[in-house]
Amino acid sequence: MIAQSSIHDLLDKVVAGERLDLAEGLRLLESNDLSALGRAADEVTRRLHPEPYRTYNIDRNINYTNVCTAVCDFCAFYRAPKSAEGYVLERDVLLEKIQETVELGGEQILLQGGLHPEFKIEWYEDLLRDIKQRFPQVNVHGFSPPEIYHFTKVSKLSLDEVLERLKAAGLGSLPGGGAEILVDRVRREITRGKVLTDDWLNVNRVWHRMGGRSTATMMFGHVETLAERIEHLERLRQLQDETGGFTAFICWTFQSEHTEMADIPTAGSHEYLKTLAVSRLYLDNFANLQSSWVTQGYKIGQLAMLYGANDMGSLMIEENVVAEAGTVHHLTLEQIRGAISDLGFQPRQRNVFYELAEHEAAALGPHSRHNQHSLPIVT
Repeated sequence: MIAQSSIHDLLDKVVAGERLDLAEGLRLLESNDLSALGRAADEVTRRLHPEPYRTYNIDRNINYTNVCTAVCDFCAFYRAPKSAEGYVLERDVLLEKIQETVELGGEQILLQGGLHPEFKIEWYEDLLRDIKQRFPQVNVHGFSPPEIYHFTKVSKLSLDEVLERLKAAGLGSLPGGGAEILVDRVRREITRGKVLTDDWLNVNRVWHRMGGRSTATMMFGHVETLAERIEHLERLRQLQDETGGFTAFICWTFQSEHTEMADIPTAGSHEYLKTLAVSRLYLDNFANLQSSWVTQGYKIGQLAMLYGANDMGSLMIEENVVAEAGTVHHLTLEQIRGAISDLGFQPRQRNVFYELAEHEAAALGPHSRHNQHSLPIVT
């Protein structure tokens, strides 16, 4: 049993701006003093974000295909290449989804799919060019690191060339999907045919060196140990020290229904809030943490804003992957804005780079459009 004074000493340390090490991070995650962890995470968040507002985004998760060569026991969305339930969205349908997003005030789309065995780099270039020709103002937050790594294998091209070509065709930023837990023991146990830890990180490393930005994620509450959760955070923090290219971190609990891992109980709100708070305390070089109301629902999603999150995430006009696993939470724009304002903050729309939307920036005055929070590299 960890002495409470020891936990409080660690929390005082991190609130003062000192960096936690692996052992200290694990000690916090092993603690069940949720209120103390939440207070400390909130203090750190308010130090990093003293502004009177909290942010949200409007986007749409468009899954262009569910056909996937990887076998992930935790995924209820994918279909094998020869499955009769496999699909590839028709281009006009995909463009119509983007049109609807724009009409609702969205400035970006989240574009992800399975690891399709037949599509080479030219298919993705054509897709990006079609999108940017029709919607030049929309940022394409697209293709998770497992997809990018898969493109290199199917097209027999280097990672640098794949990313350079996608960027030239209109790719704006990379989502952090497919991270799960960045520990190879875990990855080998829950998936086959999918990128391992070092290559997931290296996709982001190369993209960051090209000047690109990306998000980082963690899906927890399955076969990983608490120490492996901290190892995941440590690998992200190390890469962020190196490149500074991550804009935000998002964690959520594994949703097991309809998956091959349905026997694993879903982690509850206590575990979610605790892990979120420790993530905020450990990831001292990440400016932004998102709430995961998509998996947690309205109340816990709102409470996350007091446990380390400074962003309510996206309106999420469309979401398919989590929904396939049996978790379906829907919030309206008014509910998202209300969740923020009820906590005493002003709700402000932002883009994937954490720049305020044009109309929000105008309301706050000059220079606020590029009010993207960045942190100094900690060594």
